[in-house]
Amino acid sequence: MKDGFIRVAAASPDVVVADCQSNREAMETCIRDMEAQGAKIMVFPELALTGYECRDLFWQQLLQEEAKKQLRILAQDTKDTDALIFVGLPLECAGKLYNVAAALSHGKVLGFVPKSNLPNYNEFYEARIFTTAMPDDPDREVEFFGEKVPFGTRLLFTAEGMPHLTVAAELCEDLWVPLPPSIAHTLAGATIVANLSASDEMVGKDSYRRQLVAQHSASCICGYIYATAGEGESTTDLVFGGQNLVAENGTVLAESPRFRNGTIYTDLDVDRIVADRRRMTTFPAQDGEGYRRISFHLEKEDLELCRFIDPRPFIPSDTAKRDARCDEILQIQSMGLKKRLKHTHAQSAVIGISGGLDSTLALLVTVRAFDLLGLSRDKVLAVTMPGFGTTDRTYTNAVTLVKALGATLKEVSIAPAVRQHFADIGQDESVHDVTYENCQARERTQILMDLANQRGGLVIGTGDLSELALGWATYNGDHMSMYAVNASVPKTLVRHLVRYVADTAGEQALTDILLDILDTPVSPELLPPEENGTISQKTEDLVGPYELHDFFLYYMMRFGFSPAKIYRLACIAFHADKAEEGNGADAKGAEETGTVFSKDFILYWMKNFYRRFFAQQFKRSCLPDGPKVGSVAVSPRGDLRMPSDASSRAWMEELEKIGK
Repeated sequence: MKDGFIRVAAASPDVVVADCQSNREAMETCIRDMEAQGAKIMVFPELALTGYECRDLFWQQLLQEEAKKQLRILAQDTKDTDALIFVGLPLECAGKLYNVAAALSHGKVLGFVPKSNLPNYNEFYEARIFTTAMPDDPDREVEFFGEKVPFGTRLLFTAEGMPHLTVAAELCEDLWVPLPPSIAHTLAGATIVANLSASDEMVGKDSYRRQLVAQHSASCICGYIYATAGEGESTTDLVFGGQNLVAENGTVLAESPRFRNGTIYTDLDVDRIVADRRRMTTFPAQDGEGYRRISFHLEKEDLELCRFIDPRPFIPSDTAKRDARCDEILQIQSMGLKKRLKHTHAQSAVIGISGGLDSTLALLVTVRAFDLLGLSRDKVLAVTMPGFGTTDRTYTNAVTLVKALGATLKEVSIAPAVRQHFADIGQDESVHDVTYENCQARERTQILMDLANQRGGLVIGTGDLSELALGWATYNGDHMSMYAVNASVPKTLVRHLVRYVADTAGEQALTDILLDILDTPVSPELLPPEENGTISQKTEDLVGPYELHDFFLYYMMRFGFSPAKIYRLACIAFHADKAEEGNGADAKGAEETGTVFSKDFILYWMKNFYRRFFAQQFKRSCLPDGPKVGSVAVSPRGDLRMPSDASSRAWMEELEKIGK
C-alpha cells in the first residue's frame, strides 16, 4: 500500500439462480481477473453464491448446505490470492437464517457480517426468510466446518502492518436507512466500507443510488465499495442492472455501465481519507469500543495507479460544472466585497489596473459588487500606472477594459516619482535588481492608497492565491490592500473565471478585450520591454509553471501529503513518462495528452515551491481581509496559521532523496 493507495474491485459475476457451484466458479474466474489487475479488496454482490432471487428456496436445507460447501471451496481455492474478499450467502446461526457477507483471506473465512436492515416493502420480502441482525456481542462466533468464525455486525478487518487500512461490511438496505451500520463502523475506525448489494432497477433509481453512495462516503469520510447483482438473477418480477460503484469522500471514482456484468477497479487513497478525518475536528476519535478487530495479511507492493490524477485539481473538467463553479466564485467574491463596501460606507473603490489577468478579475468582481449595491460603476476608479516595464499592449488593454465596463479611468505615470525615489536612496536606474522592481510596486500602492483616501473609498487587492503561496508579491506593495478579492483564487482558476465572463458578457467589445488579456503572458512588467516592445519579464520563466505550483499547493494544503507522494502524483498527472528527461513541456505530448513535464522539470520546480512557500510565510502572516472561495486558502486568520520562521529542512531533505 505505497503512499496509502489500495486497489479495490467490485464485481457482478454471471449468476445462475440456486446453482451455488456455477456461481462459485464464476466468482473464481472474476477473482483471477481481479488478481491479475492487482486488486487487494474484492467485493461481490449480496447472496451471490446462491443468487438473490431464490425466494422460498432459501428455506431448503440443501441450498443452505450447498452455499456453505461452495464458500469453503472458494476459500480453499483462493488461499494463494493476496486479497480480502467479500462474498454474500445465506447462513444459519442459532437456529435462524441470516443474509450475510463472508470475509475471506488466504484460504480462511475471517468472519460473517449479517444484514442489519431487511426490506419488507414493495418488491422486497426479505423478512419472510431472514432474521434481522442486531448489534450484538462482538465475541459471538458460529461453527463453520469445525472452526469457530466470528459472527456479528461489529467486525473490523484490519491489515497487518497497515493500521489505517481497516475494512467493514454492510449489505444493501443497510445503506438506504436513516442510520446505516457503516456510520458506527467508520466511527470505530473503518476507512473502507464494502457493501454487498442486490438493488433492482427502476426508472431514475440509478442516479439516486449513485448520489447515495457518494454522499454517504462524504459524510463518513471513507472509501465505499458498492457491488450489486446483475444479469443472471431471476427476471420473474425484477431486473438487476449491476451498477457497481466506488466512491471516496464524496467523489465517485469508478462506476460500471448498467445491464452488463463485469468488474470495476480503482485505487482508494487511504492516507487521504485519514488526513481528512484528522483535519476535521468534528470527526470523533476512533477507539473501536464494542468492535472486534480481525487481522488479515496483504503483501506490500508498488502499484502503478489506475486512478485518474487531475492535473488541474482546482478546475472541474466538465464544462457545465466549470461554468457553474465560475459563476459561484464570482458571486462569493462580489458578495464579500459588497459587504465590506456597505459596512465601511465606502463612496468608491480604487483598483490598480495593469491589463493583466489578476487586476482584470478584480475589476470584474468590483463592478459586479457595485451592481449588487445599486451603485453607479463610475464610482469605481481604475488607475493605470505605467512604469518602466509597461508595454503598449497591456496599457491599451487596461484602458479599453475600463471603458468597456463603465468604470472611471485615471492615469498616473510612476516614472517621475520612482526616479526621484531612486535619487533619494541612491539607486542606480541602470541596475535592474529587486530594489529597482519593488520601488515601482510600492509607488503604485502608495498612489492607490492616497486616491482611496481622497475619495472615501477602499483599495481593492488584485493578488491571487498562487502568488501568495510563492510569495510573488512586493511586501507592502501589491501585497497590501484594503480588501483582497482574489486572495483564495489560484492562478489556474483566474484564467477560467475571466474566460467565463468573456463567454457570457453579451457585449462583443468586452469579450474581445478579455480574450486578448487572456492571450497576454503573465508578467509583473517591472523590467523594461524588449526592443520590439514585447514583454521581457515572464513570471512563469522565473517561478515556474503555475499549473505545477497549483498542483503542489492543492495536495500539500488540502491533504498534508508528503513531497514524495505529491511528486509521484505530479509525475502521473503531467505524463512525465512521455517527456524527455531534463525538458519541460513537450509540445507533441501536450497536444495529445495534456500538459507534459519531465520528472527532472517537476522536481526542480517542486524544490522551488517548497523553498519559497516556507521562506515567504511572513508576507502571508499579515494579509488583508479577503473572501475564501475554495477548500485551500492561506489566510492567517483561517486556513493557514503557520509560523513565519518555520524550517523547511525536512521537506527539502525528502525532495533531495527523490533526486537521488
